[in-house]
Amino acid sequence: MLTLSPAFSQNQEMSSCFLDEETFTQCSQLFLQHSHSLCDGWSWEQVKGSEEGYLRKTALGTGRTRCNRDQQGTSSDQHQERTSSLSLHNDEEDDEGAVCCKQEEGSSSSSVVQYEYHILYSCSYQTPVLYFRASTLEGRSLCLEEVWDSVHPNYRQRLQHRPWDTITQQEHPLLGQSFFVLHPCRTEEFMRPVLKAALEEHRQVNYIVTWLSVVGPVVGLDVPLSYCTQVPEPSSSPQPPALGTKPG
Repeated sequence: MLTLSPAFSQNQEMSSCFLDEETFTQCSQLFLQHSHSLCDGWSWEQVKGSEEGYLRKTALGTGRTRCNRDQQGTSSDQHQERTSSLSLHNDEEDDEGAVCCKQEEGSSSSSVVQYEYHILYSCSYQTPVLYFRASTLEGRSLCLEEVWDSVHPNYRQRLQHRPWDTITQQEHPLLGQSFFVLHPCRTEEFMRPVLKAALEEHRQVNYIVTWLSVVGPVVGLDVPLSYCTQVPEPSSSPQPPALGTKPG
């Protein structure tokens, strides 16, 4: 059974709805404990030569992959340009503030795609951040246009009008590799009312579970309901396992 720890204490002011690194670690431990009980595939990956790490999961899903342009006989005047811009910020996470995507009408098809999801802590935003990459079963990495094509139309419409959750491509801060990322600059904004309601109702909340339930489905990552519903009394709570270990 999993106890969801409060994302912040009732003694904290409501103006402080951010996640500190210590609480991120605690929430990660509890999240992993429940994942292990479900065989849900999440693990803690430690960066070699560092005390830093991240939550990781791989999963198969459905995506949209594009055929070769020449094979499709698609001329340049059939391309439709789509642009999604982000405001530039002053930290290193915002190197790519604007992304231009091109769509090819009728040139994509549904395929099985392997996704790799990473949850990292951002010191700049004091929130978790979802990084991911996707590839075909043959090992070809999906480009940004294909990732956009794979987003459900309901989410895609909102993403194009809300810069806070726009999908961009950035360097993974711990691995130095290219990953896609859901921009976190307004995470605190949509988490605030959730945390406020939890305090008022004296409910315990795991910040990572609540946050991931919102952002995960955008990129094909669903969170089982039991992460949110299994909240035993604190007195009966087991000690969460240390990161990188499985419960015995």
